Amino acid sequence: MPSVHFGVTIPQIKRTWDECQSASREFEAMGFDSLWVCDHLYGPQSPQIPILEAWTLLGAVAAITSRVELGTLVTPAGMRNPAHLGKTIATVDNIAGGRVIAGLGAGWMAREFTDFGVDFLPISQRLVQLRETVQLLKKMWSEPEVSFTGRYVKAEHLVCEPKPPRRVPILVGGGGEKVTLRIAAEEADIWNNLAGAQAKLGEKAAKLREHCEAIGRDPASIVVSQQCLVTIAPDDAAAGPMVETAKKVFGGHMGDPTGPLAIAGSPGRVREQIQKHIDLGCTMFIIEFFGRDTKEPARLFAEAVLPHFK
Repeated sequence: MPSVHFGVTIPQIKRTWDECQSASREFEAMGFDSLWVCDHLYGPQSPQIPILEAWTLLGAVAAITSRVELGTLVTPAGMRNPAHLGKTIATVDNIAGGRVIAGLGAGWMAREFTDFGVDFLPISQRLVQLRETVQLLKKMWSEPEVSFTGRYVKAEHLVCEPKPPRRVPILVGGGGEKVTLRIAAEEADIWNNLAGAQAKLGEKAAKLREHCEAIGRDPASIVVSQQCLVTIAPDDAAAGPMVETAKKVFGGHMGDPTGPLAIAGSPGRVREQIQKHIDLGCTMFIIEFFGRDTKEPARLFAEAVLPHFK
């Protein structure tokens, strides 16, 4: 069986720092491999929804954890000055002792750009920003001094010290088959499939392999990851009402909780659904547990599902 990585998202929206740190410590103790935050400046449904800023939060989580990897799902490349972003990530990775995964994407929420004084470009241009940002970050973290001239990303005599303690893995998130997956094939260590496209995981992974082969890259050298909602209960009877509630709460944003690859039901059913993903080449799962107190379903998952794959 291939090595399987299980990450879990930290409760972040409408949550206090005390709730975040409590969940982070408990998730690490349960045996999860990584902790993740979404990088939004506004709550996804409304600017009025409270949400803690991603990289500030990860810096704090880095200081109170010791083993788990830490990442963003995902940081919009054009939402911040790219050189400043690279410096921020390097600093968080120093606090963490080399545990950061840099999750990057193109972004989609216009107001979290424009309300903060940043241009929200058309998607084709945001994808260029993504590619150029990844290229700059790699140089910042490995070269003594960097000059870079892209269409949107520019730097002259840029120095980033201290460097990250390890080579920071790059995750590219998104499902665009022509451009986003090509960028992932060319630049990323991990490609993450959006929860909303979970049912199309097999098709997307096949397209990623095509891009890898086209550029002469071994497809096995890039990890396939799935963002996923997990609705788990002690038995299928108890899970049924939870699944229906999750469908109403999330709509299609986190995928269909009743879809062919949905990870929902009893621990046995959840294990079967995870195996379906593995059979499609996916070996990394970034989980959003359903429930007000996500520590409860996470604990059941850790006890009844994790040991099966470790």
